[in-house]
Amino acid sequence: MKFSENWLRQHVKTTATREELAATLTAIGLEVEELTPLGEALDGVVVARILSAEKHPQADKLQVCQVDAGLDAPLQIVCGAPNARAGLVAPLATIGTTVGTLTIKAAKLRGVDSNGMLCSAKELGIDADASGLLELPDDAPVGTPLADYLGLPDAAIELKLTPNRADCFGVRGIAFDVAAATGCEVEPLQAEPVAAVSDSAMAVELNAGSDAPRFVARVIEGVDPAAKTPVWMAQRLVRSGVRPVSFLVDVTQYLMLELGQPMHAYDRDLLKGPVGVRHARAGEAVTLLNGDEAKPDAGFLVITDADRVVGLAGIMGGNDTKVGEATRNVLLEAAHFAPSAIIGRSRKLGLHTDAAHRFERGVDPELPRIAIECATRLILDIAGGKPGPVQEALLAEHLPQPQPVLLRRARLARVLGTQVADAEVTRILTALGLAVEAIADGWQVTPPARRFDLAIEEDLIEEIARIHGYDAIPATLPGGSTRLIAPSESRSSEHDLRRQLVARDYLEAINFAFVDADLLKTWQLDAGGVALANPLSAELGVMRTRLLPGLAAALARNVARQQPRVRLFELGRTFAASEDAPQETRRVAAVACGKAAAEQWGVADRALDFHDIKGDLDSLAALSGAVLEYRASKQPFAHPGRSADVYRLDEAGEGACIGWIGQLHPRLQQALGLDVDVYGFELALDALLARPLPRAKALSKYPSVRRDLAFVVPEAVSWAAMKATAETAAGPILRELRLFDRYAGKGIESGFKSLAIGLILQDESRTLEDRDVDAVLAGVIAALGKEHGASMRG
Repeated sequence: MKFSENWLRQHVKTTATREELAATLTAIGLEVEELTPLGEALDGVVVARILSAEKHPQADKLQVCQVDAGLDAPLQIVCGAPNARAGLVAPLATIGTTVGTLTIKAAKLRGVDSNGMLCSAKELGIDADASGLLELPDDAPVGTPLADYLGLPDAAIELKLTPNRADCFGVRGIAFDVAAATGCEVEPLQAEPVAAVSDSAMAVELNAGSDAPRFVARVIEGVDPAAKTPVWMAQRLVRSGVRPVSFLVDVTQYLMLELGQPMHAYDRDLLKGPVGVRHARAGEAVTLLNGDEAKPDAGFLVITDADRVVGLAGIMGGNDTKVGEATRNVLLEAAHFAPSAIIGRSRKLGLHTDAAHRFERGVDPELPRIAIECATRLILDIAGGKPGPVQEALLAEHLPQPQPVLLRRARLARVLGTQVADAEVTRILTALGLAVEAIADGWQVTPPARRFDLAIEEDLIEEIARIHGYDAIPATLPGGSTRLIAPSESRSSEHDLRRQLVARDYLEAINFAFVDADLLKTWQLDAGGVALANPLSAELGVMRTRLLPGLAAALARNVARQQPRVRLFELGRTFAASEDAPQETRRVAAVACGKAAAEQWGVADRALDFHDIKGDLDSLAALSGAVLEYRASKQPFAHPGRSADVYRLDEAGEGACIGWIGQLHPRLQQALGLDVDVYGFELALDALLARPLPRAKALSKYPSVRRDLAFVVPEAVSWAAMKATAETAAGPILRELRLFDRYAGKGIESGFKSLAIGLILQDESRTLEDRDVDAVLAGVIAALGKEHGASMRG
């Protein structure tokens, strides 16, 4: 919110200096983001009129001007501004005046006398425009000090408001906070009803239920279309960051900034009536004031004229009924719209308007009629006209009603840690515009309709704290004992997981939890997606169902920036739709591409493969002692021969799928714009970190026995399947099973491979004999032959 300091001081007569005012605003939670002094030290600068402008005899870009400054005789001024011309009214710095760092003196420019300087807005410190002289209205009184004419000096103050302070999107709302903080009172608002002198009216109607419970309109006939926006109004708009357009438009902008109530002005002669509000229908469209054609859906509110759409309610008016240079009869409109009916709608159309910004946060439902009366008075005073009666459509049962809030004296002292005098509490709340009734144990407080943020006791305590002053609240260390909670032994630490991944050369990434719906479709992971009702943008419209799409997109951006070896991981939540609330799952994922090891002289270059990424995952499993099993995956985004579903096995050897590992499908890599092979994994975090409690077990005092066997098996048989069969056949005396060699080639039939395994056997109660070992070997050989067609290698 940007506004003029002098404008604020008109509403609250505080004696605080500019610096004190800015410090006070920040201290009470209305952070001053920028303060720009305007028109300092303009003594000697007056309003002047150029009587004539002749080309300089010695310079093509200079003009010799005769200027009326309200003195006995015109002054001769040499000027190089491109817009200097006869009849122009502009500021003149007379001899002896200091403009910036320059003191004006009588001088000769290329041989011609010059007795002053015609000035631009930037030279005077009023605006950033340095393109030419500051053009003043033709009726500006010549010879008047410029500071008096423009209401200077002044300052443009810009606040960084929090979303809950919608009431401070108007100068008058800010005035209440300043009054409470500085001990002043807010000046009464001059908004007396203007009597109708004409019967001209237009019926208004409401057809949107609780989304639009109030709609106020008034016709004013015979407005002077040539009326100009007064200098004082135009200057306040400019200092608030708004460009003056035309008088009727500027009036609505001015009152929106002053009161916080958006308004709109229609050309009455372009309307048929009645004017109303309803929800949009399929296929409707409207051309907006900015020239864009909008096609609202059923969630939008629209303004209608005889049921045709003429504007988007709470966002922007339509081009077909706008006021123009020929408008003599105007319809003023002010309404109250529920925040839920406006929020997100303008962003859906790629718009950001001041009206939507306010309605989304909540506007005082009592303001529409006040704004109509204020606008009527301004128009009559400046452009004349005959006002008709005020027309109001009202659904009182849908208007938000402020509810009393109990503020307990003891609760206030406990939360703040200090006692605030009862008189000070009453003063603060009253100055803020709240109705206060003292009761036995505190106060019964009813907030005004403009304060949507005051609903519970803690809200009132916050008001007391910020106005009383946070620096007036003593700093007290909390007392009591702290209960220490030991980390669970049944779960590995996420910190250890992160540290392990970093140790294996990964970098942690943090991605948005919402992604592009088209990206999920590309991955074929869009099933169960949760769409956002109010997305930040169309590209961020769905909650992610997996971490891998976001990580792969981050990897692609790095590869596109000439990073050949990228390794990223992320711990985060994924979301899936359900009958009630969306289900959240904590997951861990990683992606990698490029070389297996960073470039160095001691290790030969080798491309990353499945077993590298599997080794990274196995190292994570070791943190919790998880036993993982890998089975061929049929995920649509996975490479059919280089990926696997990951199962975690329990003590009985049974497993549940907890994730995926492998290479992305080549078609997917191509769709993502990746010309490198990308490997990765993603698993349910809780399932991976679950750790069985350690149980002490005595070591056997009897020796172990190792026997090595070599088998020839079909190439399609996986080691994981053979291992499971061998462990079952060997029985309880098997301590360890190792695969120590794989061979395929000369001496082995095509389509087969040779696997050499080592069995380590040990009993806890006795020394194993040869017959015990031979029985185990025979059982393993028979089981592998029966289940997998394995034969002993000669």
